[in-house]
Amino acid sequence: MAPELKLAIRLQELDTRIEELRREIVALPKHIAEIERALEGHVRKVEADRAALAANQRDRRHLELEVQSEEQRLARLKDQSMQAKTNEQLWAFQHEIQYVETKIRQLEDRILDLMAESERLEQNLKAAEAALAAERKQVEAEKEQARQRSEQDRKLLEELARERQQTAASLPPALYKAYERIRKLRKGVAVAEVVDGRCTACHVVLRLQFYQDVRRGEQVMFCESCGRILYYNPPESLEEMDPDEAQQARSMRAGP
Repeated sequence: MAPELKLAIRLQELDTRIEELRREIVALPKHIAEIERALEGHVRKVEADRAALAANQRDRRHLELEVQSEEQRLARLKDQSMQAKTNEQLWAFQHEIQYVETKIRQLEDRILDLMAESERLEQNLKAAEAALAAERKQVEAEKEQARQRSEQDRKLLEELARERQQTAASLPPALYKAYERIRKLRKGVAVAEVVDGRCTACHVVLRLQFYQDVRRGEQVMFCESCGRILYYNPPESLEEMDPDEAQQARSMRAGP
């Protein structure tokens, strides 16, 4: 294979890897921001659960105080009813007593409902707090991994950038200019492998003579369809060759 073609292939490999690293470096902070937003949402959910439990407990205390007040009122009414002098007065006290007793039962029923709700809220809060603690650890671990990965990516990017500069400088100026022009036109892919007689970038079948010239690799050749620099990577075994190539190789090995 022509030396300048090998350099073009390596340059493409470097540019592809450099672009991957740049995308990853940009993506890592976005990933961290996403998991932090999710964590913040779960923190707010836990805070809402705590607030709901606290409100439940406040309502229970308020109702319990109200029950105590109504029980005191009931005791006073019963004492007063003992001193009633007429049937009308006694009936009035009994009516009031029934009203207060009914109110106390309603308050106690509401307290029981709140107690049942409080048990559910406490269970939910414990589960949410445990999940949040585990998530915090996971987020911190991912953030640390992302920081380390980002640092590794940046170091590797610097190394590859230096190698790219050296590789580009080693290319003939005209070829490097063509490489850059094609790379801009073809979304970063200026070099394509030929497999089974086709350009793997545009999938167009090459002319037979043109294909043979690409296989020899004695000079830099450009795809007649997409304009990319083409190269041929010979199979390592006969099984990897297409039938015609395999037969030709066997004939050459057998000799006359």
